[in-house]
Amino acid sequence: MALEILLVEDELSIAEPLAYLLEAEGYRVRVATDGDRALDEFSSRRPDLILLDLMLPGTPGLDVCRRIRSTSDVPVIVLSAKSSEVDRIVGLELGADDYVTKPYSSRELLARIKSVMRRFSRRDIGEDIESLSHEHVTLDLSRHVLLVNGEETPLPRKEFELLELLMSNAGRVVTRDRLIALVWGSDYFGDTKTLDVHIKRLRDKIEREPGMPRLIHTVRGVGYRFS
Repeated sequence: MALEILLVEDELSIAEPLAYLLEAEGYRVRVATDGDRALDEFSSRRPDLILLDLMLPGTPGLDVCRRIRSTSDVPVIVLSAKSSEVDRIVGLELGADDYVTKPYSSRELLARIKSVMRRFSRRDIGEDIESLSHEHVTLDLSRHVLLVNGEETPLPRKEFELLELLMSNAGRVVTRDRLIALVWGSDYFGDTKTLDVHIKRLRDKIEREPGMPRLIHTVRGVGYRFS
């Protein structure tokens, strides 16, 4: 069955040709032209991928992303005319899997969609181990749950995979390139600062003093090490 994409875009001059392009590539496409409609479509249809504009009538795109990510790990690619580093980081911190700035080429967008879907379909990291623990942190792989001091802490899919890789290699440096390749895919197109954003979010959740990390150490110019 063809994958279903929810395209959230209020400008029909963009939405209609993009929907046509995606359908020509074999995807099923639903279009929502405002944030409220996007949330309704997401709840009723449960699409396989969301292409999300940020500047929307009704509920803003960032809020749409935040609300979707609070209940689902469905892949989200932000499509936005906002191209500053701050805008990209905010989008990624809210859980977007990729951030594509307008204008973009059709070929690039299709490649990014395929890349995100390949990464999303990976389920081969650490499947033979039930849990990883260190001090006050436990990663329950069987239930896909993070426990900090015995309490469950929400952890998006990318952060979970990243922490799993670091804890599985405790005491060893994992290079930036290896982390990006294993979590985001070897054909990842995005900014490498995405990794730093996710590391910061992990530290905020598991470190007793995030500003003075004792668990996730930065090895400058190389990568990260879980101690």
